[in-house]
Amino acid sequence: MRRVTPDTLSRHLLGLGIALLLLVTLQACPRPSATTAPLAGQPDLRIGLEVDAGRVRIGGQGAVAVVAGGQVATRLTGGSEATLTRDGRDVVLTIGAEARRFERISFVSLAQQSFVHVNGAHYRGVVDVYPGDRGLTVVNELPIEQYLLGVVNAEMGRRSASEQAALEAQAIVARTYALRNRGKFGAEGFDLRSSVADQAYGGIARETAAGRAAVDGTAGMVLTYRGDLAAPFFHSTCGSSTAAADEAFRSVPSRPYLRPVSDRHGDGYYCDISPRFQWSVEWDGETLARILRRTVPAIVGIDGTRVDVVRGVRVHRRGPSGRATELRIEVGSGEIPVFGPDLRAVLETPDGRPLGSTVFETEVGLAAGAVSRLTVRGRGWGHGVGMCQWGAVGRARAGQSATKIVTTYFPGARLERWY
Repeated sequence: MRRVTPDTLSRHLLGLGIALLLLVTLQACPRPSATTAPLAGQPDLRIGLEVDAGRVRIGGQGAVAVVAGGQVATRLTGGSEATLTRDGRDVVLTIGAEARRFERISFVSLAQQSFVHVNGAHYRGVVDVYPGDRGLTVVNELPIEQYLLGVVNAEMGRRSASEQAALEAQAIVARTYALRNRGKFGAEGFDLRSSVADQAYGGIARETAAGRAAVDGTAGMVLTYRGDLAAPFFHSTCGSSTAAADEAFRSVPSRPYLRPVSDRHGDGYYCDISPRFQWSVEWDGETLARILRRTVPAIVGIDGTRVDVVRGVRVHRRGPSGRATELRIEVGSGEIPVFGPDLRAVLETPDGRPLGSTVFETEVGLAAGAVSRLTVRGRGWGHGVGMCQWGAVGRARAGQSATKIVTTYFPGARLERWY
């Protein structure tokens, strides 16, 4: 069925004062698959802004319609806001001293170029709120191209004019990711999360003129492989070469376009402009043992009592990109193998973060037969599969186009207009 955009919906409310019956019907429509054929038009996405939230503040710059059961229940005047909480299976809406209960509720801005805000952050489109298992779920529904406006710079930061091709490459990859993963959280009522668990989405605050130009200039463009949407992974900094899928992930099947791609450029690398191109981490022996006694059973499934004394840590095997794909931790009773997908989580840093990447060398200090100090010197940041974001910036500075960037990082994939 034809989907109605939030702008059209707002005009209906302003001009006719009718209920949001179209929105309710729209939400009930099944979502067609978008992975194997071009679409007739731009689809909407539902983005999970909050899950299991205890309390949410919602308002708007201008007037906002509060819709429940297909009817306008009330309005928020410009600058005012409501507080929402969950009570059992109800959403409790509090405006001033008045509290009302609803099964679910939606918010639509009634003013042109005015947006609904959630906890102070402004968003295009419609905001839906409904009870989850442990709190409120807050969802932003909007057309995909408007969603991308809040993604491109959230992922890439502000970029100069010479780096515009990198923003365009990110727009293409982000669009492909969103379409391929549409319905990922369907059981929870939305498509994607707004965090880096999927891709960063910051709403209006993260939009820029350059980001808008990148989205507009690539509208509808996606990466495909043999007629299907590609699986467009991306990461901050590859460090020298991107990774094969099986070097970083256990559950992602190997694909021809997810293979190592060198980032070498002259005497350096395209991504060596990244602040995370090189890094080092150091553990003293006691801290290392304490961390491993917690991470080895949690991540690898081996009893933590086996980590009685840490006698050595070494890279046992490397993958085609040069990344460590197997680490051996020598303990009193032998060696514990740790494989690529688990390695960054097992070697947790002293401040509680996963290791930056698996492009590294180890340096071990020993005292009385045990590790007294471990130093890991590495390059790059993230899993390493797919597009290197800082590499894309470096390639844009070198004059490469967005098409060249994305087809280099996804060799064999094609760039197509999907709608």
